Amino acid sequence: MKRLIGSTVLALSLLGATAISALAQDTLKIGYVDPLSGGGASIGQIGMNQLNFITDEINAKGGVNGKKVEIVGYDNQTNPQISLVQVQKAIDEGIKVIVQGNGSSVAVAVSDFITKYNDRNPGANIVHLNYAAIDPVLTNEKCSYWHFTWDASAAIKMEALTNFIKDKKDVKKVYLISQDYSFGHAVAGAAKSMLQAKRPDVEIVGDEFHPLVKITDFAPYVAKIKASGADTVITGNWGQDLALLIKAAGQAGLDVDWYTFYAGGAGGPTAIKQANLADRVFQINEGINNQGYGPAEERAGALMKRFANAPVYYPRMFNMMDMVFQAMTEAKSEDPGDFVPKLEGMKHNSFAAGAEGFLRADDHQFFQPLYISTLGPLDAGQKFDEEHTGWGWKMAAEIPTESTLLPTTCEMKRP
Repeated sequence: MKRLIGSTVLALSLLGATAISALAQDTLKIGYVDPLSGGGASIGQIGMNQLNFITDEINAKGGVNGKKVEIVGYDNQTNPQISLVQVQKAIDEGIKVIVQGNGSSVAVAVSDFITKYNDRNPGANIVHLNYAAIDPVLTNEKCSYWHFTWDASAAIKMEALTNFIKDKKDVKKVYLISQDYSFGHAVAGAAKSMLQAKRPDVEIVGDEFHPLVKITDFAPYVAKIKASGADTVITGNWGQDLALLIKAAGQAGLDVDWYTFYAGGAGGPTAIKQANLADRVFQINEGINNQGYGPAEERAGALMKRFANAPVYYPRMFNMMDMVFQAMTEAKSEDPGDFVPKLEGMKHNSFAAGAEGFLRADDHQFFQPLYISTLGPLDAGQKFDEEHTGWGWKMAAEIPTESTLLPTTCEMKRP
């Protein structure tokens, strides 16, 4: 009798394990390794929300190759060392697709780790989908076959920004301030060299770096900017480092124009409105709400209805996941070894305006139209405000895809 019971328990255990295994095989799990706590959590959670929204969309259509898609979050606290622990944890749990973006130092560490892992484990490939880390090294000297990026690099964005600035004769004294890590230094370096080439008359009156997501009071930095006599600030800051910087500038009555990459992030629009900087804070990105493109407005509206207190901060994330799901469908496989070749050279109509972009095979950089915009009171006909401020982004300039095509020094090692 005991033997019969033991056999029955064993059989049920094996049946349960088989059912769990079958369930796992029917689920495509994607690891999201980004800040979900600490100073970067506000933008990390926005990314998580957007990924969940996108996967719910695809699951409603039957999933990918018949499999339900699930996003699994791994909190990296914007720390490269913690990130690698989390990536290894994801790999140990059977995940082959890693999404990461915030923090170029993190992205470089993750890309290097995944590339070495794939070299050591042929056939057990992992891919790194980067939606926000834009240090140019990632698509130049540190490029990898297993890394793809959907955000324009710091060099591409600064090229467009300085082309815009060069025709503004009121720009005479520029103060540079960014976070003290690889991306911040890339922004400052590109700004200095490009301004020197295009507007040698412009004086750089400050070149400041500060710790990443650790400053809570930017008043001392704003005092330096004010004392410098600057009329313009260029910053690569993102997340709380941008919002708190703008807030401090408003409190100090700093009278300058701002050129940014990430003013649309969590807290940014609110800080701009509170500082009363209507149409004085410029950002460059791949699209804004109120661009008038119906499919994007419908999708953005649904996202904002679900997550009412978060902006559509990552239009490029729609591009990224739509393209990856298409590549998996074409390859009839969710294995990176099978679907990565489908991504190379893929063309895709960008989310924001429907204009065509493409993924360059040489360095795995996605090229798309870019837009320079300013935040101010809503114009007639605009549907979306930002963070319930009553202010929205307005187009200041459009940069077509062909004008963003900077060369690459990538010498990609292919499997």
